[in-house]
Amino acid sequence: MKVITFLNEKGGVGKTTLATHIAAGLAVRGHRVVLVDADPQGHATVMNGLPKEPGLYDLLVRDLPFKDVMHFIPPEQYQIPGQPMTGRLFVIASNIETRNIANSISDAFSVSDRFSELKGAIDYVIFDTSPTPSLLHGSIYLATDAIIYPTKCEYLSFDGLVESIKHRQAAQAHRDKWNLGDIQVLGIVPTMYRHQTVEHSENLKELKRQFGDLVWPPVIQRTIWTEAATMRQPVFALAPETKAAKEALSLVDRVRKATVYA
Repeated sequence: MKVITFLNEKGGVGKTTLATHIAAGLAVRGHRVVLVDADPQGHATVMNGLPKEPGLYDLLVRDLPFKDVMHFIPPEQYQIPGQPMTGRLFVIASNIETRNIANSISDAFSVSDRFSELKGAIDYVIFDTSPTPSLLHGSIYLATDAIIYPTKCEYLSFDGLVESIKHRQAAQAHRDKWNLGDIQVLGIVPTMYRHQTVEHSENLKELKRQFGDLVWPPVIQRTIWTEAATMRQPVFALAPETKAAKEALSLVDRVRKATVYA
């Protein structure tokens, strides 16, 4: 089982959009996937057609079993039309109570301990996180195998990226004390990219200068992304022949290639 966390301490960078598409895409590719909404806004919950509820809070604080908090998402909601489905997608929902998790758990390994129960039954756990760092983030770091950083090619998004990387380094030092191994940085994904603007094109060059091959191909800003969010479907389910759908599935396949799950 591989645990992948999406992080950026700046809101509005497409983090939830990427997390939900990667989770659904991995299920489309035949994997058993749990998408965990760890953001009190609950947008990953809503984007999967679910009502906001304290699923993660119930799991970590009230100690409910997974069967009571994991929602099975019907394949017709996210599958590529005309293609068979062998994977499965589950979502653990969030609401405003998620804010209280950090103050309600005393063990930093709460996330790691609970989600270790899924080993053997699930291939990927995907965490969508809040842009506001908290002790919950610290617990998620201890459970995480790999991180993906979405970012706009804009100054404030870069600032959030830098802060997120600093916190990963601090978390890694804590992991080293427990011999937990390194958190793999899968990649930095430029989102909502507008190649016709000087700001975005120059900032992308700077991003590549600083981080090299960690920078993935940018996700081009296209209208279909917002339309898909409105329909609560991934772009590859709503409009499978579009460039956006092909770009999304390319990201999914890149994640699969970069990860080894057990």
